[in-house]
Amino acid sequence: MNIDLLRRLCETPGVPGREHRVRALIESEIEGLFDETYVDPMGSLICTRYPTADLPDDSEAERILLLCHMDEIGFLVSHVSDKGFLHIDPVGGFDPRTLFARRVLVCTKDGDYKGVMNAGGKALHISSPEERKKLPEVTDFIVDLGMGEEAKSKVKVGDFIVMDEPLLDLDKKVVSKALDNRIACWLGIEAIRQMVEADVKHACEIVVAFTAQEEVGLRGARTASFGVAPDIALGIDTTLACDTPGTPEKDTVTVQGKGFGLHVKDGSFIADIDLVEEIEALAEDKGIACQRTILARGGQDGAAGQQAGSGARAIGIVVGTRYIHTVTEMIEKDDLIAARDIIAAYLGSK
Repeated sequence: MNIDLLRRLCETPGVPGREHRVRALIESEIEGLFDETYVDPMGSLICTRYPTADLPDDSEAERILLLCHMDEIGFLVSHVSDKGFLHIDPVGGFDPRTLFARRVLVCTKDGDYKGVMNAGGKALHISSPEERKKLPEVTDFIVDLGMGEEAKSKVKVGDFIVMDEPLLDLDKKVVSKALDNRIACWLGIEAIRQMVEADVKHACEIVVAFTAQEEVGLRGARTASFGVAPDIALGIDTTLACDTPGTPEKDTVTVQGKGFGLHVKDGSFIADIDLVEEIEALAEDKGIACQRTILARGGQDGAAGQQAGSGARAIGIVVGTRYIHTVTEMIEKDDLIAARDIIAAYLGSK
């Protein structure tokens, strides 16, 4: 599998509304894979591959849309103090327990600056036991670039901040920030690349939308889906893998190593059951491991595809991820490969 591409995708910074660098990386990778590309007003990259197989007389090609969001959770700078401390506004959902003592990257128009994130307030050695029990709010955290008042001339309100951690390529796993949802960007590229290299013919029109601003409400996917008007929408994303100590078996959502996830339901949509059964049968026929998934809360771009315009049949193709929305997101390589293979197989069957 193309770990180098996944590494570059994950390590490239891009929060909601600031996906430009990720989009540029994707544009550099997709040459020869699509017949037409454009960037819509929301900043989503829309890539179309026309049918390569003959259609029956008087029939129209089905339009299948893959929705792969580019943004990662992060922060915008909301204030720079006279002493050079940066105050933050979150763009995406964070658990404050994961934010203590983190290294961050502050991205500005004129350059990037490394710094640290910590909660404001008293340090360990001068705080009381009761003070140490209090969990701060996300907006209580500050960023220190170590440059003092000079920061006011370097950083502006609206500049963005991401966690600064490298991808780890382990034996069977990958660990990184931003696997949610750079794995979908990887899948949107690598599934099509696999089809092209194998010269797989398809009678459907394939549209891959690398969407903006998913983490703040599926915003780019809504406009992209409305413009594309798909017949079928595939939301490509991560989901929870709570197969770790302390979580009841019934709440695991997915188990790593058991294949890609067929996303049946979450807080934003209910998948088309015929699609669930069709893709499940295809996976069994191709020997691709899969598992059905339901997420009690949360949503993903498949919902936007389903509800755009006059509506579309929709499902999610997901990869179970441990420790989601942290810098230690972890996936199983075989599950990612299974997701790539089922996407390519499904598109090639249409």
